[in-house]
Amino acid sequence: MPHTLEEKKRVLARVRRVRGQIDALERALDEGAECGPILQQIAAVRGAVNGLMAGVLESHLREEFSHVAEATESSQKSIDEVVSLVRSYLR
Repeated sequence: MPHTLEEKKRVLARVRRVRGQIDALERALDEGAECGPILQQIAAVRGAVNGLMAGVLESHLREEFSHVAEATESSQKSIDEVVSLVRSYLR
């Protein structure tokens, strides 16, 4: 769960964008669109959901682990590395 009001607004905005992409995908399927554009929309939805997951996970990691080592430069670097790994995995 987002830890600040600003984070919550960002997450909700991303969720709404994903919903819009899903709605567009549903319309395309209803209208009998070609396979290529459908696959492209599915890939876009997957990317959007992965981005949403990465953002929420990053927020969670920073919130949970930033206080452990009192937010030293070393701990921040470690958090940044984990976030980078997760983001690259979700691509």
